[in-house]
Amino acid sequence: MIRSGSLLLLLSLCVHAQSNPLTLEAALQLAERSNPQLRVAQAAVDGAAAGIVTAKQRPNPEFSANFGHQAITQQSSIPGQLGWLSVAQPLEWGSARRARAGVATLAKDSSQFGLDETRLSIRATVKQSFFEAMRRSSEVELARDNLRNLEELRRRIEVQVQVGEAARLELVRADAEVASARVQVRSAELRHSTALAGLRAAIGAPLGEIAPQGTLEPKAILPPLSELRDEVVARHPALLQAVSETKRAEARLELERELRKPQPALRTETERQPDLRVFRFGVTLPIPVWNRRQGEIAEAAAGLRRATAAADVRRLELTASLERAYGVYEVAEQQVAAFEAGALRQAEAALQASEAAFRFGERGILEVLDAQRVLRSVRSDYVNAQYDRQSALIELERLQAIQLGGNRP
Repeated sequence: MIRSGSLLLLLSLCVHAQSNPLTLEAALQLAERSNPQLRVAQAAVDGAAAGIVTAKQRPNPEFSANFGHQAITQQSSIPGQLGWLSVAQPLEWGSARRARAGVATLAKDSSQFGLDETRLSIRATVKQSFFEAMRRSSEVELARDNLRNLEELRRRIEVQVQVGEAARLELVRADAEVASARVQVRSAELRHSTALAGLRAAIGAPLGEIAPQGTLEPKAILPPLSELRDEVVARHPALLQAVSETKRAEARLELERELRKPQPALRTETERQPDLRVFRFGVTLPIPVWNRRQGEIAEAAAGLRRATAAADVRRLELTASLERAYGVYEVAEQQVAAFEAGALRQAEAALQASEAAFRFGERGILEVLDAQRVLRSVRSDYVNAQYDRQSALIELERLQAIQLGGNRP
């Protein structure tokens, strides 16, 4: 039987000989190098940086040329070559170019915040998957330990049945418990395999057989919820990106208003005839009669309202996630403290007492099996509470509310 001195086994990973050990830090480094979501976010940043160059470019000049030949058709005509050259340079108001560059700059800022959020989310997902694999490994260890105990109990009962000290019904009950325990072992192993697959997907790198190795982080002292809420609102990348998108929408609206101004173009022409040379210089100015960009301005204004509302929604989502993670952490910590304060020892003592009574013939196998089920349930709840606390701590870290323990960004 496992006693309190061996509870560390519940948190250890069952490492097979053919598996490669994987620490949390190594998993995070692999995800940083290999996860395709980071490459997608980085490409968005690079594209936005190129958009700034595009926004600052000036329009190219336009060149036109026509050549021909003039023949005699009337007495006044002079035969010879004809030529016509034209160069036009579109002009752009400096305010319009600055507004367009401002939109592109804010787009780059937004994509950079998106990259930061992606990196933070990937780190949190890898950590959650890593500790989920460790939790499932602990469940496998619990199930296997329970099976070993039941098999040992069955052997003892079988001997008693053979010598006539126990009824065969006791052996039937033990066989049923052993069969159920074997099913539980297979179910735990399946959940463990699924958790390992999730860890490989979270890392995003080709990995073979891996065996996550690590320890749970100790109890943390959380600041007040109001303080954490202010920190999340002030620095979380998702909210900063939403604010940047709002500013970008404002800049887009200003750009559309600037584009209402007619953009002139300088034009110069030279024409050559057999008996005449002509040089012209002028300005082309579009007249906003039919199209005054009412639609573009209305679309930009709607985009600004949408971006503002999206920022408000994101703020509500983050604060709700913070409150939920904060509450889960507190409840899980209370559960862990309750188990460590005596629930585990009491369940172990009850099993010891029932086993002693069974050996002396004072209790039947049902009492022993019930005590084993209670101890197994308590140990399972204890492990789950520990990992629930760890999961809530990772969620709080994802929200950038606290910086506790190791391997923090």
